[in-house]
Order: sequence, then structure tokens, then C-alpha cells
Amino acid sequence: MNHGDNRKRTVLVSGASIAGPAVAYWLHRFGFAVTVVEKAADVRGGGYPIDVRGTALEVVRRMGLLPELQRAHVESKRLTFLDADGGTVAAVHPQAVVGGVEGRDLEVRRGDLARALYGAVADDVEFVFEDSIDTLAEHAHGVDVAFRGGSRRTFDLIVGADGLHSRTRGLVFGPEERFHHYLGYCFAGFTMANRFGLAHEGLIWNTPGRGAVLYAVRDSDEVQALLVFARLEPPLGAFRDPAAQRDLVRAAFAGDGWEVPAMVEAMGGADDLFFDVVSQIRQPRWSSGRVALIGDAAAAPSFLTGQGSSLALVGAYMLADALAAQRDHAEAFAAYERATRGFVDLNQAQIGSGDAALFPATAEALALRNRRLQGLDAAPPQAGRPAHTALTLPPLPERAA
Repeated sequence: MNHGDNRKRTVLVSGASIAGPAVAYWLHRFGFAVTVVEKAADVRGGGYPIDVRGTALEVVRRMGLLPELQRAHVESKRLTFLDADGGTVAAVHPQAVVGGVEGRDLEVRRGDLARALYGAVADDVEFVFEDSIDTLAEHAHGVDVAFRGGSRRTFDLIVGADGLHSRTRGLVFGPEERFHHYLGYCFAGFTMANRFGLAHEGLIWNTPGRGAVLYAVRDSDEVQALLVFARLEPPLGAFRDPAAQRDLVRAAFAGDGWEVPAMVEAMGGADDLFFDVVSQIRQPRWSSGRVALIGDAAAAPSFLTGQGSSLALVGAYMLADALAAQRDHAEAFAAYERATRGFVDLNQAQIGSGDAALFPATAEALALRNRRLQGLDAAPPQAGRPAHTALTLPPLPERAA
């Protein structure tokens, strides 16, 4: 792009969860004029705890957010695995399961991370809530955007940071089915009363093909609940039908014991139910023309890897850095992908298709997992997984230091 007036390049970012505010922060810092559009009414709070590990820790350190996130660290102490009758199979340190390092890697509520990222950039970029992209029309000098709210604007570049079911990806690259790799599970997440006396810990109940999780963030009077079940095909007809989602979960867990009936009942009245499939996004290119994707929109790793937020943070930095270094957007997008794809591929490979380590689908796989858990040390591990630190960030440019 050649602008004789040396004006700031304009970027529209779709999505204001994790990847969106992160890339907006770095683009602004590198001299771009940024607008973020988000279909929700505000930055979403609450949510299940997520992990920030490895290379992503350096991203938040460079943003100045590390002390704030360290204060928000959940500090879970124990993860107890239960059999179908509720008996204890193994009790381990949570970091031993997810491959984190105690005292270095962070576990925070998703909403706490989202709020921290938003707060770091809210005064510097434009946020438009309760709106989303309707159509995109690229031409020689930019991209014309029609918003669902009725307005129209033109931007130099578009960044899709709008998650697993990215509308930006659909508009530019085609139907999600081309890139969606279903891993054989569905899940329902929600909040329920902590009547279990849990604090700084989680319980994971398993029977072949099904799992139930209760996770207490600190000593809250609420717990995060998760019901996961294997299913051969994704229930495409239920994605926009909460009643159908609840019916699927009830049918999957009918007749199960322990606290599962109480969890299913609580799900029925939950006002924060989140239902989705366990899957990955794999596509041959993350950019086309003036549009690029980051985070789950580009390469969702699935929640079973625990790396979704970390990949979003790293991808945000890498894309902004490439755009700052290359005036030509096509060269910048290609450089971003060359530098980042290997890291993403390594982390996506942390989960094998159809046989999740936490939720084995067969009795044999469950027995094998239980033996592995019983062989783990109850103390936190001293080293993380190499995949989490497999990328070294480029130095912060002098003008942005």
C-alpha cells in the first residue's frame, strides 16, 4: 500500500475476546489506527479458567499485564479423578495434567484475562459493541465493510479474531466445514452452586465416553461445571437451539451416578450455558488479500490442549509485528504465517483425534489413562511441555519499546 500522505493504516478487528484486544493493542502500539467490532454488548466476564503459558507469558509481560494477571492467578492445588461410582482414582497437581510450571505459568478466569486486555487498549482504539461484519468487499485501495447495524466503512486491512465459528473466515475462505476437524466430543459448560465444599481444586468424573467436571476457582460459592460426551457426528442442528442442546446432554448422561444428575439439573436452569463441540480449525492459509486470521479463527487447537488463549496472544503479537515490519500487507501476512505456523502445529498436535486424554472414549483407554495418572507425582512439575515455548518472539521494535 502506498499512501503519499503517510496516514496511519486502518485496521478493523472482528472480535473482542482474547485475540482481538491483544492484536488491537499491538497494532496501535506499532502505529496503526484500529477499530474493534464485537457482537456482544460488552467484554464478557466470568467463564472457565484458562491458561497463559510459555511464549504467551512474554507477550503479556511486554504488554505490562504480567503483575495484574499474577494477582488474578487462580492457584489451583489439586485435581482429583473419580471413577463411575465417585471413588478416587488419582489426585494430582493440575499442572502435571496440563503440562504447566507452578510459579511461572498462569491460570486465570477467562473474563479476567479479557478485561485486562481490554483495559490495556480501551482508551487508544475504537470499540464498537453490539455489531458485527455483514459483508466485505475488497478492492485495490482497501476493504469496504457493511455492518449488520447498518453502517458502512472502508479499512485498509481486516483481522478476523472472532473464534472457532468465525464469520470473517466464512466470508473470505468459505464454509466452516472445509476447515473444521471434529474431535468426537460435545460439551456443555455452565456455573452452579458450590455445595461440594470445593476450594482451589477440581474434580473430574469419568466413565467411558463421558466426563463431568466441577472446578472451584479459589473458595468461591460457585463452581464451573462441565459435561463432556463422545458423539460420532457433530450435532449441527443444535448449535442455535439451547433446548436441543440441553436435551442432548440429558440423553447422554441419563442413568449416570455420582453428582451427575444434580449437574444436569443445574444445567437446565443455568443462564450462562455454553454448548459447543470439541474440534480444531485447520486451514492451508491464514490470509487472503487484505484479510488475515488469528487465534481460534485461524487455528483453534481445542480446549483439550489448554493452549487456545496462549496461541491467540502469541498470534496477535506475531501478526502485528509482521505488519509493522512490512509495508506490503501480502508480504507481512506471509511472514506472519511462516514464523507462527510451526508453533501452532506443535500445539495443535498436543491432542490426538478422537481420543482425549482427559475423557477417554473406551474402557481400555480409560484404564490406560488411570494408570498413567496414578504414576504421576502429586507435586507440581518443574518443567513444562516443549511445545509451549517452541517459539521465541521477535524483539520489540525500538519505536515501540
